[in-house]
Amino acid sequence: MLYNRVESIGRVASEIQALVPDASIGIGHGKMKEQELEDVIMDFSEGAFDVLVSTTIIESGMDIPNVNTMIVLDADRFGLAQLYQLRGRVGRSGRMAYAYLMYRRDRNLSEVAEKRLRAIRDFTEFGSGFRIAMKDLELRGAGNILGTEQSGHMLNIGYELYCKLLEEAVDRLQGREVLPQAEETAFSLSIPALIPQYYIEDEVLRLQMYKKIAMIAGEEDQSDVVDEMLDRFGDIPKDTMNLIRISKIRSQASRLGVREISQNGHKLILKLWETTRFAEGVIPRLASAYGERIRFGGGSDPWIRVTVSEADNTKASLEELEQFFRTALSEQKLS
Repeated sequence: MLYNRVESIGRVASEIQALVPDASIGIGHGKMKEQELEDVIMDFSEGAFDVLVSTTIIESGMDIPNVNTMIVLDADRFGLAQLYQLRGRVGRSGRMAYAYLMYRRDRNLSEVAEKRLRAIRDFTEFGSGFRIAMKDLELRGAGNILGTEQSGHMLNIGYELYCKLLEEAVDRLQGREVLPQAEETAFSLSIPALIPQYYIEDEVLRLQMYKKIAMIAGEEDQSDVVDEMLDRFGDIPKDTMNLIRISKIRSQASRLGVREISQNGHKLILKLWETTRFAEGVIPRLASAYGERIRFGGGSDPWIRVTVSEADNTKASLEELEQFFRTALSEQKLS
């Protein structure tokens, strides 16, 4: 029995004794003297009493094969990784083991607490530690891994950018050359773009596909990802297809020197970096292809504006952007 309140652990032990008068009960917690605690653990290990009521002091380092049942009171107060560690204290032999995670009947669980308990219930197979860790990261956030602040969420910067920044930092520390990266393009159109949970239920697989989509650089990469997703997961939802197309568009826009893509009614607006230099023939080619539907702006805040035939239409906007970059990058050699 695990109860993580030293001041009232004696009362809980007395309540258990009243429920099962024939059972012998011991108590263990971190405020006991070292020798006293060691004696309690050794006696329990040797079968001197039936039930150990303890705090989370048993979380790590305990290996008592003959223990096959654990009851965790107020389990909603523990973190997911901590619950996983506690659950691992039972089932350490060939005997069937049970872990009961309890919470108070009148207590309203928070959304995060409910997700933690559901995850520890679902991930029971051997080797599920990695999946538990990924779920814990999703619920708590990645935080500032190299600093003092442990808050925030990986999704604030995106998994791919997070890995890229971490890889660059390691390269610098090891004295390797870090090549300059193309500037990221902000995509400000209100278009639903995600991988729904119902399409890929496994969190690890979903994260892997997000990474593959983020690495799309052109038509061939897009085709490879689409083929893989069709083969592994079936028909691709519209929102996921939007994500794939947007990833390719952002990669192409970055190569062209576009810092932001936005939309205002019928107009697609591409803001450029001040230092952007188009290869010879790009602007004439765009002007010829779009005619009156395209406008160019220079100065310290250069831009390109393209009129879309249907205002605020997701399909028309994405198709227009795809056609724009096919035209702009055809046979282009960036200078």
